[in-house]
Amino acid sequence: MSTNILAKIVETKFGEVAERKKQISIAQLQAMPLFEKPGNSLKTNILDTTKNGIIAEFKRQSPSKGIINAMANVEDVAKAYTQFGASGISVLTDETYFGGSLADLSIAVQNAIPVLRKEFIIDEFQIIEAKAYGASVILLIASCLTPAETKILASVAKGLGLEVLLELHDASELGHVCEDVDLVGINNRSLKSFEVNIEHSLQLKNLLPKGKLSIAESGIYDLATFQLLKKEGFDGFLMGEYFMKQENPAKAFQEFSQQIK
Repeated sequence: MSTNILAKIVETKFGEVAERKKQISIAQLQAMPLFEKPGNSLKTNILDTTKNGIIAEFKRQSPSKGIINAMANVEDVAKAYTQFGASGISVLTDETYFGGSLADLSIAVQNAIPVLRKEFIIDEFQIIEAKAYGASVILLIASCLTPAETKILASVAKGLGLEVLLELHDASELGHVCEDVDLVGINNRSLKSFEVNIEHSLQLKNLLPKGKLSIAESGIYDLATFQLLKKEGFDGFLMGEYFMKQENPAKAFQEFSQQIK
Protein backbone atom coordinates (compact mmCIF):
# COMPACT_ATOMS: atom_id res chain seq x y z
CA MET A 1 0.00 0.00 0.00
CA SER A 2 1.34 3.39 -0.96
CA THR A 3 2.21 5.50 2.07
CA ASN A 4 0.00 8.22 0.73
CA ILE A 5 -3.06 6.77 -0.97
CA LEU A 6 -4.94 9.94 -0.01
CA ALA A 7 -2.87 12.10 -2.38
CA LYS A 8 -3.63 9.64 -5.18
CA ILE A 9 -7.39 9.64 -4.39
CA VAL A 10 -7.49 13.46 -4.33
CA GLU A 11 -5.60 13.68 -7.62
CA THR A 12 -8.14 11.30 -9.22
CA LYS A 13 -10.98 13.29 -7.69
CA PHE A 14 -9.93 16.56 -9.35
CA GLY A 15 -10.15 14.80 -12.71
CA GLU A 16 -13.51 13.21 -11.89
CA VAL A 17 -15.06 16.50 -10.76
CA ALA A 18 -13.87 18.24 -13.93
CA GLU A 19 -15.53 15.49 -16.01
CA ARG A 20 -18.72 15.62 -13.96
CA LYS A 21 -19.01 19.39 -14.50
CA LYS A 22 -19.05 18.73 -18.25
CA GLN A 23 -21.92 16.25 -17.84
CA ILE A 24 -24.26 18.28 -15.64
CA SER A 25 -24.59 21.96 -14.80
CA ILE A 26 -25.18 23.54 -11.39
CA ALA A 27 -28.53 24.80 -12.73
CA GLN A 28 -29.53 21.21 -13.59
CA LEU A 29 -28.53 20.01 -10.12
CA GLN A 30 -30.51 22.84 -8.51
CA ALA A 31 -33.57 21.83 -10.57
CA MET A 32 -33.55 18.26 -9.19
CA PRO A 33 -36.59 17.46 -6.97
CA LEU A 34 -34.60 16.77 -3.78
CA PHE A 35 -32.60 20.02 -3.96
CA GLU A 36 -35.31 22.04 -2.18
CA LYS A 37 -36.21 19.32 0.31
CA PRO A 38 -35.11 20.12 3.89
CA GLY A 39 -32.58 17.60 5.22
CA ASN A 40 -32.86 15.52 8.39
CA SER A 41 -30.56 16.70 11.18
CA LEU A 42 -27.76 14.33 12.12
CA LYS A 43 -26.93 16.53 15.12
CA THR A 44 -30.47 16.10 16.46
CA ASN A 45 -30.37 12.36 15.86
CA ILE A 46 -26.98 11.90 17.55
CA LEU A 47 -28.40 13.63 20.65
CA ASP A 48 -31.63 11.58 20.51
CA THR A 49 -31.29 8.92 23.23
CA THR A 50 -33.85 6.65 21.54
CA LYS A 51 -31.24 6.07 18.82
CA ASN A 52 -27.88 4.34 19.22
CA GLY A 53 -25.47 7.08 18.07
CA ILE A 54 -24.20 5.01 15.15
CA ILE A 55 -23.74 6.50 11.70
CA ALA A 56 -23.95 3.17 9.89
CA GLU A 57 -22.04 3.01 6.65
CA PHE A 58 -22.71 1.36 3.32
CA LYS A 59 -19.33 0.52 1.78
CA ARG A 60 -18.59 -2.10 -0.86
CA GLN A 61 -14.80 -1.92 -0.93
CA SER A 62 -11.80 0.14 0.19
CA PRO A 63 -8.18 0.61 -0.90
CA SER A 64 -6.93 -1.05 2.29
CA LYS A 65 -9.33 -4.03 2.45
CA GLY A 66 -10.23 -4.60 -1.20
CA ILE A 67 -13.74 -6.01 -1.74
CA ILE A 68 -15.66 -5.94 1.57
CA ASN A 69 -19.10 -6.91 0.28
CA ALA A 70 -19.92 -6.93 -3.42
CA MET A 71 -23.34 -8.55 -2.97
CA ALA A 72 -25.05 -6.28 -0.41
CA ASN A 73 -28.15 -4.41 -1.54
CA VAL A 74 -28.12 -0.74 -0.54
CA GLU A 75 -31.92 -0.62 -0.26
CA ASP A 76 -32.10 -3.52 2.21
CA VAL A 77 -29.12 -2.41 4.25
CA ALA A 78 -30.23 1.24 4.53
CA LYS A 79 -33.72 0.12 5.54
CA ALA A 80 -32.30 -2.07 8.33
CA TYR A 81 -29.99 0.70 9.52
CA THR A 82 -33.04 2.99 9.80
CA GLN A 83 -35.31 0.38 11.39
CA PHE A 84 -32.88 -0.73 14.09
CA GLY A 85 -31.95 2.65 15.54
CA ALA A 86 -29.06 4.14 13.57
CA SER A 87 -28.68 7.89 14.10
CA GLY A 88 -27.65 8.29 10.48
CA ILE A 89 -26.45 6.49 7.37
CA SER A 90 -23.16 7.11 5.60
CA VAL A 91 -22.96 6.28 1.90
CA LEU A 92 -19.68 6.21 0.02
CA THR A 93 -20.07 7.80 -3.39
CA ASP A 94 -16.48 7.40 -4.59
CA GLU A 95 -16.52 4.85 -7.40
CA THR A 96 -12.86 4.41 -8.32
CA TYR A 97 -11.53 3.41 -4.89
CA PHE A 98 -14.64 2.48 -2.88
CA GLY A 99 -17.08 1.09 -5.46
CA GLY A 100 -19.77 3.60 -4.47
CA SER A 101 -22.01 5.90 -6.49
CA LEU A 102 -24.52 8.74 -6.36
CA ALA A 103 -27.10 6.08 -7.29
CA ASP A 104 -26.43 4.40 -3.91
CA LEU A 105 -26.96 7.76 -2.20
CA SER A 106 -30.25 8.37 -3.99
CA ILE A 107 -31.56 4.99 -2.77
CA ALA A 108 -30.43 5.48 0.85
CA VAL A 109 -32.08 8.91 1.12
CA GLN A 110 -35.51 7.34 0.60
CA ASN A 111 -35.39 6.49 4.33
CA ALA A 112 -36.49 9.06 6.94
CA ILE A 113 -33.00 9.41 8.41
CA PRO A 114 -30.05 11.78 7.87
CA VAL A 115 -27.72 10.51 5.14
CA LEU A 116 -24.08 11.57 4.94
CA ARG A 117 -22.43 11.81 1.55
CA LYS A 118 -19.06 10.17 2.29
CA GLU A 119 -16.79 11.59 -0.34
CA PHE A 120 -13.45 13.30 -0.87
CA ILE A 121 -14.84 16.80 -1.28
CA ILE A 122 -12.49 19.27 -2.92
CA ASP A 123 -14.94 21.50 -4.81
CA GLU A 124 -18.24 23.20 -3.93
CA PHE A 125 -19.76 21.49 -6.99
CA GLN A 126 -19.73 18.22 -4.99
CA ILE A 127 -21.67 19.90 -2.17
CA ILE A 128 -24.37 21.13 -4.57
CA GLU A 129 -24.44 17.59 -5.97
CA ALA A 130 -24.86 16.12 -2.45
CA LYS A 131 -27.85 18.40 -1.84
CA ALA A 132 -29.39 17.56 -5.25
CA TYR A 133 -29.17 13.84 -4.47
CA GLY A 134 -30.83 14.22 -1.07
CA ALA A 135 -27.94 14.09 1.40
CA SER A 136 -28.43 15.88 4.74
CA VAL A 137 -24.75 15.97 5.72
CA ILE A 138 -21.42 16.22 3.93
CA LEU A 139 -17.99 15.06 4.99
CA LEU A 140 -14.98 17.35 4.82
CA ILE A 141 -11.61 15.68 5.36
CA ALA A 142 -9.02 17.98 6.92
CA SER A 143 -6.14 16.01 5.35
CA CYS A 144 -7.44 16.96 1.86
CA LEU A 145 -7.98 20.65 2.55
CA THR A 146 -6.39 23.78 3.98
CA PRO A 147 -8.17 25.48 6.93
CA ALA A 148 -9.25 28.26 4.52
CA GLU A 149 -10.70 25.74 2.03
CA THR A 150 -12.49 23.96 4.85
CA LYS A 151 -14.06 27.22 5.98
CA ILE A 152 -15.29 28.08 2.45
CA LEU A 153 -16.71 24.61 1.77
CA ALA A 154 -18.38 24.40 5.20
CA SER A 155 -19.98 27.80 4.59
CA VAL A 156 -21.31 26.67 1.18
CA ALA A 157 -22.81 23.56 2.81
CA LYS A 158 -24.50 25.56 5.57
CA GLY A 159 -25.89 27.96 2.96
CA LEU A 160 -27.59 24.99 1.32
CA GLY A 161 -29.02 23.71 4.61
CA LEU A 162 -26.55 20.83 4.92
CA GLU A 163 -24.75 19.84 8.12
CA VAL A 164 -20.99 19.36 8.11
CA LEU A 165 -18.95 16.52 9.58
CA LEU A 166 -15.26 17.46 9.62
CA GLU A 167 -12.84 14.55 9.85
CA LEU A 168 -9.54 15.02 11.67
CA HIS A 169 -6.68 12.62 12.09
CA ASP A 170 -4.20 14.45 14.27
CA ALA A 171 -3.77 17.54 16.45
CA SER A 172 -2.13 19.49 13.61
CA GLU A 173 -5.58 19.59 11.93
CA LEU A 174 -7.47 21.21 14.83
CA GLY A 175 -7.16 24.58 13.06
CA HIS A 176 -9.62 23.31 10.43
CA VAL A 177 -12.48 23.36 12.95
CA CYS A 178 -14.62 26.43 12.21
CA GLU A 179 -18.02 27.82 13.12
CA ASP A 180 -19.88 26.08 10.28
CA VAL A 181 -18.69 22.61 11.32
CA ASP A 182 -21.43 20.73 13.22
CA LEU A 183 -19.68 17.49 14.11
CA VAL A 184 -15.99 16.62 14.41
CA GLY A 185 -14.95 13.10 13.53
CA ILE A 186 -11.68 11.56 14.64
CA ASN A 187 -10.54 8.90 12.22
CA ASN A 188 -8.71 6.06 13.96
CA ARG A 189 -7.40 5.00 10.56
CA SER A 190 -4.67 7.06 8.98
CA LEU A 191 -5.70 7.91 5.41
CA LYS A 192 -2.02 8.05 4.54
CA SER A 193 -0.90 4.63 5.83
CA PHE A 194 -4.29 2.99 6.65
CA GLU A 195 -3.05 1.90 10.09
CA VAL A 196 -5.70 1.85 12.83
CA ASN A 197 -5.06 3.12 16.37
CA ILE A 198 -7.95 3.62 18.83
CA GLU A 199 -5.69 5.26 21.45
CA HIS A 200 -5.23 8.02 18.95
CA SER A 201 -8.93 8.97 19.16
CA LEU A 202 -8.89 9.07 22.91
CA GLN A 203 -5.92 11.46 23.02
CA LEU A 204 -7.26 13.78 20.32
CA LYS A 205 -10.78 13.86 21.76
CA ASN A 206 -9.58 15.91 24.76
CA LEU A 207 -8.28 18.61 22.43
CA LEU A 208 -11.54 19.15 20.54
CA PRO A 209 -13.30 22.51 20.93
CA LYS A 210 -16.21 22.40 23.37
CA GLY A 211 -19.66 22.55 21.86
CA LYS A 212 -18.91 20.37 18.82
CA LEU A 213 -20.32 16.85 18.73
CA SER A 214 -17.55 14.23 18.55
CA ILE A 215 -17.68 11.20 16.27
CA ALA A 216 -15.31 8.22 16.51
CA GLU A 217 -14.58 6.84 13.04
CA SER A 218 -13.06 3.57 11.81
CA GLY A 219 -11.60 0.60 13.63
CA ILE A 220 -14.72 -0.11 15.73
CA TYR A 221 -14.93 -3.85 15.17
CA ASP A 222 -16.43 -5.11 18.43
CA LEU A 223 -18.72 -4.27 21.32
CA ALA A 224 -15.82 -3.65 23.76
CA THR A 225 -14.30 -0.92 21.54
CA PHE A 226 -17.70 0.70 21.03
CA GLN A 227 -18.31 0.74 24.80
CA LEU A 228 -14.84 2.11 25.54
CA LEU A 229 -15.30 5.01 23.09
CA LYS A 230 -18.78 5.70 24.49
CA LYS A 231 -17.43 5.71 28.04
CA GLU A 232 -14.72 8.18 26.95
CA GLY A 233 -17.48 10.58 25.91
CA PHE A 234 -17.80 10.22 22.14
CA ASP A 235 -21.25 11.35 21.01
CA GLY A 236 -21.42 9.25 17.85
CA PHE A 237 -19.72 6.37 16.06
CA LEU A 238 -19.18 5.95 12.33
CA MET A 239 -19.15 2.21 11.66
CA GLY A 240 -19.32 0.40 8.37
CA GLU A 241 -16.81 -2.35 7.82
CA TYR A 242 -17.92 -4.32 10.87
CA PHE A 243 -21.42 -4.69 9.39
CA MET A 244 -20.53 -4.76 5.71
CA LYS A 245 -18.05 -7.62 6.02
CA GLN A 246 -20.81 -9.90 7.33
CA GLU A 247 -22.76 -11.96 4.82
CA ASN A 248 -25.93 -10.15 5.92
CA PRO A 249 -25.05 -6.55 6.98
CA ALA A 250 -28.70 -5.77 7.84
CA LYS A 251 -28.85 -8.66 10.31
CA ALA A 252 -25.39 -7.83 11.69
CA PHE A 253 -26.52 -4.28 12.43
CA GLN A 254 -29.75 -5.49 14.06
CA GLU A 255 -27.80 -7.86 16.36
CA PHE A 256 -25.20 -5.22 17.30
CA SER A 257 -27.96 -2.69 18.05
CA GLN A 258 -29.63 -5.17 20.38
CA GLN A 259 -26.34 -5.85 22.17
CA ILE A 260 -25.68 -2.18 22.95
CA LYS A 261 -29.14 -1.40 24.32
